[in-house]
Amino acid sequence: MPEENFTNTLYTNDNLFILNGLNSDLVDLIYLDPPFNTKRLFSAPIGSKAAGSSFKDMWNWQDVNEEYLNTLAENYPALTDFIASTSVVHSKAMAAYLTYMVQRIVEMHRVLKDTGSLYLHCDPTASHYLKVLLDEVFGKNNFRNEIIWHYKNASRGKRQLAKSHDVILCYVKTPNYHFYKDAILVPFESGMTEWRYSKGGQVGKEKPKGKIPDDVMIIPSLNTMSKERTGYPTQKPLALLQRIIKASSNEGDIVMDPFCGYATACVAAQQLGRKWIGIDVEENAVDILIERLSDDAGMFKDFVATKLIPKRTDLTIEPPSQSVKERLYKEQNGCCNGCGNEYLMKDMEIDHIIPKAKGGGDYYENYQLLCGNCNRIKGKNTMEFLRIKIQTRKNLLKEKIIFGE
Repeated sequence: MPEENFTNTLYTNDNLFILNGLNSDLVDLIYLDPPFNTKRLFSAPIGSKAAGSSFKDMWNWQDVNEEYLNTLAENYPALTDFIASTSVVHSKAMAAYLTYMVQRIVEMHRVLKDTGSLYLHCDPTASHYLKVLLDEVFGKNNFRNEIIWHYKNASRGKRQLAKSHDVILCYVKTPNYHFYKDAILVPFESGMTEWRYSKGGQVGKEKPKGKIPDDVMIIPSLNTMSKERTGYPTQKPLALLQRIIKASSNEGDIVMDPFCGYATACVAAQQLGRKWIGIDVEENAVDILIERLSDDAGMFKDFVATKLIPKRTDLTIEPPSQSVKERLYKEQNGCCNGCGNEYLMKDMEIDHIIPKAKGGGDYYENYQLLCGNCNRIKGKNTMEFLRIKIQTRKNLLKEKIIFGE
């Protein structure tokens, strides 16, 4: 699939597979409103536009894609240890949820341009844990804002304060990120600013058009009478997405929502002249998105809906060969990439790190050399293979500490 056809596309498949098939440095802005691990089942009411839509916000290790754990343990060992600790500090369900999320955050970081930004929408259920994941993948120095989306809440707490806000964590990929402050200016409050630019203040200077908003966004949630409301669980208002999109993208830029649900981010992007990529595992997302874009954003062109996993065009296809094996053997210093033991090259086998059936391709970056035993274990029991890799890494770390390497 050519790069230009990645955009204005709704993919209905596991977003991990879709992300893995997208080119690196592709999108300008990522907004995601993933499940929060609230241990609830969300369903749209019968009779609403989104009737039939639902998602389970309860997690266990069956929700984690085992094939991608290998890459996580190898490239982010500290995160692997952190997630393991949350199963003790919090619960096994939280550890499974964080593993599910970090697998996708790693891929989001890869597909984001160096000038791009990521906004992760969450609530206090897991926001503090998710921030650790983002600090490690994006770098703690690339954290920009903890945005508070404050909405009115008619309910009152009985034994605690009433909840009336969500958290949106904003990270950038590099210090060269884009931020369009003039697109989101808000009016000054009356008072001192008015005086400064009156005859009694700084005469002769042009009054600014407005000020940059602070990190508390006071935007009403969608009530039952709202024209926007579709009944989709956890639907967010267009005004919230419009401010985020205006702040961190320009017309013609690419906005991606890997948990697009009822497509609010895609609709807002369409209205503001951006290209977009939406991903949702729900098959009825196709009809929902078509209806919303038609109602809210007018007629559109070049819209694609597909279940197919995209194929990266920024990597060279290189089928397994003897020359590939020789390069891998040299890079791995003659050691199996699973157990870490040394072998003759003839006793090693080329393995796809991410299986082709899960979105992995025939390119060099997706290959590793394994001994026959590790390759068989990986094929039958990915979790057992992962435990071998983690233990190997711990043994190497122990050697470095003992021998001072």
